[in-house]
Amino acid sequence: MNAHLGSASKPTGPPSAMRRWLAALEMTSGVSGDPFKTFPRTVDELAERHGDAAALLSDAECLTFRSLSGRSNRYSRWALDHGLERGDAVCLLMPNRPEYVAIWVGLSRVGCVVALLNTNLTGSGLAHCVSIVSPKHIIVAADLMPAFDSIATHITSPPRLWRHGPALDEQGDMIDRIDRAVERYDDAPLKPEESPPVRLSDRALYIYTSGTTGLPKAARVSHRRIQMWSFWFAGLLGTTPQDRMYNCLPLYHSVGGIVAVGSVLVGGGAVVIREKFSARRFWEEVVAWDCTLFQYIGELCRYLLLAPPAPIERQHRLRLACGNGLRADVWSVFQDRFAIPQVLEFYAATEGNFSLFNVEGEVGAIGRIPPFLAHRFPAAVVQSDPDLGEPLRDEYGFCIRCARNETGEAIGLIGDGRSSHGGEFEGYTNPVESAKKVLRNVFKEGDSWFRTGDLMRVDDRGFYYFVDRIGDTFRWKGENVATSEVAAALMTCPGVLEADVYGVSIPGIDGKAGMAAVVTDPAFSLQALHSHLAKRLPAYARPLFVRLRREIEVTETFKHKKAALAREGFDPAAIEDPLFFDDARTKTYVRLDRPLFGTIVGGTLRV
Repeated sequence: MNAHLGSASKPTGPPSAMRRWLAALEMTSGVSGDPFKTFPRTVDELAERHGDAAALLSDAECLTFRSLSGRSNRYSRWALDHGLERGDAVCLLMPNRPEYVAIWVGLSRVGCVVALLNTNLTGSGLAHCVSIVSPKHIIVAADLMPAFDSIATHITSPPRLWRHGPALDEQGDMIDRIDRAVERYDDAPLKPEESPPVRLSDRALYIYTSGTTGLPKAARVSHRRIQMWSFWFAGLLGTTPQDRMYNCLPLYHSVGGIVAVGSVLVGGGAVVIREKFSARRFWEEVVAWDCTLFQYIGELCRYLLLAPPAPIERQHRLRLACGNGLRADVWSVFQDRFAIPQVLEFYAATEGNFSLFNVEGEVGAIGRIPPFLAHRFPAAVVQSDPDLGEPLRDEYGFCIRCARNETGEAIGLIGDGRSSHGGEFEGYTNPVESAKKVLRNVFKEGDSWFRTGDLMRVDDRGFYYFVDRIGDTFRWKGENVATSEVAAALMTCPGVLEADVYGVSIPGIDGKAGMAAVVTDPAFSLQALHSHLAKRLPAYARPLFVRLRREIEVTETFKHKKAALAREGFDPAAIEDPLFFDDARTKTYVRLDRPLFGTIVGGTLRV
């Protein structure tokens, strides 16, 4: 695994929370000092400082700081030679690999905006992502050419195509290979007169939303945000040249592609890039590459917990795991079983201006805003109508702040970029979609706040807790039910391996009834589940319907695809999975067959 490129030394003890905050502030203090100090320029400076030290590592290829800078410079000159100008878009469709980073760094260095395409998309979905950014060129990895071919009937004016890597068939030989084309360009740093000046305020990337509730949107990401993300997390993580980050998250997303990469590189460390997550090989690779850090998404941690125990899972030298979405019921068990000294949970959105960081390691919390940073990160949680998904207003038309431990929508003040109060909202390529994320006249006339779309609560100590996505909360029996809280209760029941909770409509009845899709093992018992939930949830929050599944489909970032499950409902004639109904008469779950279904939807059975 190319471990000969150098290994990390033994990590030191964890720094205090205050030291982490101060380190992040110090690291980002100079970002805006030079308006032309972009991440590509930082890469060139890192190459001068660290030379042939390892930067990006994988089984297929490895780049030192010097070769990363040189490779990206070749792409910069290629772009200039092909007439690309500031603001021109280039799409990139490529699996995780070090070259991926070199490409977007090189293109953005000369003002191009690189659209990072989701490698799981095909057909109309992929065509939509290409069309909304109007690219001049598209770079496609050879093994993803079939995905590009699938958009032919969905796009009217396709961009010029460049293949990266050898063709998989004879027809592919007719397509220009960019990996060969760039070899004829110089890899030395660009001279000032070679390219137009690129500012921090210029756009660098388009990063797409997941599209779980509609077609993906392309979020605008400036050079300033890339720098802020990289240096802020470098401060929080305390990255040094002795660190190695294990990164198996998609490079086309902001966490895997910017945070996990930039935060380590600016500290002089190396990033181990794996194409995809593998629970079977995870610990083997973390140990073999001598990693000290890894970037997670909460579901990734749960998948690791489901794997059989093995001695190698505690033979690593990890000092910290950083990520988001680690549920409280998984957190401590995960940390204890795998001997992870520290967990840095955070909350953020690619397009958002609102972030939270749990540097204290408070189990279950997504972060807090220290009093000395409250002016820099103005945030609020406001009361929200669960049916409309809109904030409630008082008699004067202003939003109502939630009390401590009261659930509401989290919002962040939108600043104008000229002061430290509030963060900028750079929006999407679609102005209509951008406008939907802005809440106006919130606490005074003329103010603007970014809508996270997430329900949160803040405890008495100021820690924020994620409750649910707006729309994932439903109303039943006059009460609000948060699907994540019900799922958490389900996951503590013996025999339940996975659980997804959502609301389903019953004709003639207000609100939505709770339904749970669960994956189980032989230890599972419906009677035990009923007793388990009765002890942990109020009656209105317990799932009225249960659907047993072999697996629950997830997106590429391990988010459950619950929208499809909700649409399928609970009709046994349309669903092959076993279905069960919480029968109040027998106080247990009974098999939901066609006659029982008829009495429920016909209104003859009281629910």
